[in-house]
Amino acid sequence: MAKSKSKYVCQKCGYETVKWLGKCPDCNSFNTFSEEAIVVKSKVTRGVGIQSSIKPMVLGEIKPINEDRATTGMAELDRVLGGGLVEGSLTLIGGDPGIGKSTLLLQICSELGKQGKKVLYVSGEESPHQIKLRADRLEVYSENIMILSETNISIIDSSIANINPDFVIIDSIQTMFVEEITSAPGSVTQVRETTAKLMNISKGRGVSVMIVGHVTKDGNIAGPRVLEHMVDTVLYFEGDKTATYRILRAVKNRFGGTNEIGVFEMGNLGLKEIQNPSAFMLADRPIDVSGTVITCSVEGTRPLLIEAQALVSYTSFNMPRRMATGTDFNRMTIIIAVLEKKAGLQLSSYDCYINLTGGIRVVEPAIDASLAIAIASSYRNVPVPSDVLVFGEIGLTGELRAVTMAEKRVQEAKKMGFKTVIIPNANYKEVKDIKGINIVCAKSVEQLLERAL
Repeated sequence: MAKSKSKYVCQKCGYETVKWLGKCPDCNSFNTFSEEAIVVKSKVTRGVGIQSSIKPMVLGEIKPINEDRATTGMAELDRVLGGGLVEGSLTLIGGDPGIGKSTLLLQICSELGKQGKKVLYVSGEESPHQIKLRADRLEVYSENIMILSETNISIIDSSIANINPDFVIIDSIQTMFVEEITSAPGSVTQVRETTAKLMNISKGRGVSVMIVGHVTKDGNIAGPRVLEHMVDTVLYFEGDKTATYRILRAVKNRFGGTNEIGVFEMGNLGLKEIQNPSAFMLADRPIDVSGTVITCSVEGTRPLLIEAQALVSYTSFNMPRRMATGTDFNRMTIIIAVLEKKAGLQLSSYDCYINLTGGIRVVEPAIDASLAIAIASSYRNVPVPSDVLVFGEIGLTGELRAVTMAEKRVQEAKKMGFKTVIIPNANYKEVKDIKGINIVCAKSVEQLLERAL
């Protein structure tokens, strides 16, 4: 890539300057300078593995290429990645400190090492001895895992060229730097340029690279937004680090679906995948207690049963308190307003607290019906039967609207032993042929509360 610049040359003696002069300082001639265009080579170079096409290609004539994937040894992680690690892919993983990013990556190294693949673990935050201590704790032993403590991307590039690994881990991108750039590691320029270097390494040499990214206090990956655009896959670790569960979510994936989740449990030997997260989420739910109801959310292609809890308590203050954990606060206030207007619940003098158990955050509107029932159940102090599951979206006029993937939700409820499921009337045609579970329909919030309570 090149860009044009100008210079001024004396037509008599050939003296060059960057600006026009009336008199040449070399030959003392007047009005002899003329402007000439020069070409300066840009510092930005094309990646090794990126080839330019001479002419556009017809879409129907392009032959598909089979993607070579390597299994990570964890079915949950493979599903989030779309079937495994793709050769030459660049993956970014973010999460709060202590959530388990380095633990997960070391476990991936162990499995890939058992498969005979060369793995290079590059750490800019820990010494090889610290990584060894974690590996001993996780019982990770492999002759195919190599450790490098380095932050200079040029040295890392040379090491990759000498070792020729199949898989590379960079922990973390905020500690890496390019010598040609004077800004400090972790700055916007350094993060962008180091990621570009790693992308060229990944695509040019066919090496799968996984990058660890720090997160801000808002939970987003620190650094420029272009960082997430450059990589092939973006994974987020969610959950409370003081609890045992962890949720790995794909928010971008060029080789698979997005919004897929994997559920893990943190133990003494690292992260252990949970094959049936619905049972895990409902393990300790209370029975015959007001203010709780079970709903079903779909994360990617997986239906997940979640317990929605509500606590409605009278307050003597003029301004009642509202609090939502695991769902959108503004959505909760809308549901409360609909319950007051359409169902006659006088909630203006009551504090209202909403919680989705299990630490998972759900933003899809399909859980609206469960939140409404949980609030009404706590307000009236009437428990919802433990074998009832509810889902549906609530509109501002109090109608119960259809949701997507209703059949998957009902099938998951049936598999988990629920006897009755309350759904929007518009979804009945989709699920009417499912046997072994009682399907109850509702058109409005009034009918929803009447059938559930």
